[in-house]
Amino acid sequence: MRVLAGRLDLCAINTATLGFQAPIGEVIDVVARAGFGGIAPWRREVEGGNVASIARHIRAAGLTVTGYCRSTYLPATTHTEFLANVEANRRAIDDAAELCAHSFFMVVGSLPPGSKDIEAARAQVAEGTTLLLEYARTHGVRISLEPLHPVYAADRSCLTTLAEALNLCERIEPAGPAPWLGVGIDVYHVWWDPQLTAQIARAGTAKRIFGFHVNDWLVPSRDVLNDRGMMGDGIIDIAGIRNTIEEAGYSGLVEVEIFSSQDWWTRSMEETLRVCAERLQSVC
Repeated sequence: MRVLAGRLDLCAINTATLGFQAPIGEVIDVVARAGFGGIAPWRREVEGGNVASIARHIRAAGLTVTGYCRSTYLPATTHTEFLANVEANRRAIDDAAELCAHSFFMVVGSLPPGSKDIEAARAQVAEGTTLLLEYARTHGVRISLEPLHPVYAADRSCLTTLAEALNLCERIEPAGPAPWLGVGIDVYHVWWDPQLTAQIARAGTAKRIFGFHVNDWLVPSRDVLNDRGMMGDGIIDIAGIRNTIEEAGYSGLVEVEIFSSQDWWTRSMEETLRVCAERLQSVC
């Protein structure tokens, strides 16, 4: 496993960690000043702006774009709405290409309003991902499917395990030396999975690990969406999972992504980045 002490260049900050407190230009500068090697912006910070200018700013700051977050949910009540969701994601892929993002992160969605048919949602996710992969390839953008913890199965993602995400990858894109469809692994969503070690190895063999996010699961959790912990404050064996992922061949950046409306989002960006740096080098 790589040593992170003194190597913040191997680490990245997902901008959600900083609570969207400032315009993207300020966020880029503060992340770069803190010594990190990468950044993962969100669409809410980029769309409607001068994407080419943002991309130049990131490159000038010496940062890599580890990922572009995140997709519009795919499942919809009507076919017209489904196609609109696909088109929204195509526009986001255009921006991911402009940013030179390592991948476009997809949180795929689940049951549309009024539905109880999760199999239909899964079918729409498969169809939509197939359409988007064809588009993404032509724009030089890889797609990361991010499975979410099962607590989000009703609304945010009908992909709840790494195995499900990899099964979908293999169904849509046969194995090859340089896949365009892979997975983003977030410890918050996968730490509990009894098949985690085996599925990480499977993903590594297929060269489908496109991103790795760290944070922690607090006990008790006040909010399963917006009360993620700083690394070391919860119960996840982050270093153990990272070791498994790197043994599987992952050599990308270690990215911090923390949603914390009652804690870290109330602090200054500088303080949060300082603690992120300390924890990355000590407990990750």
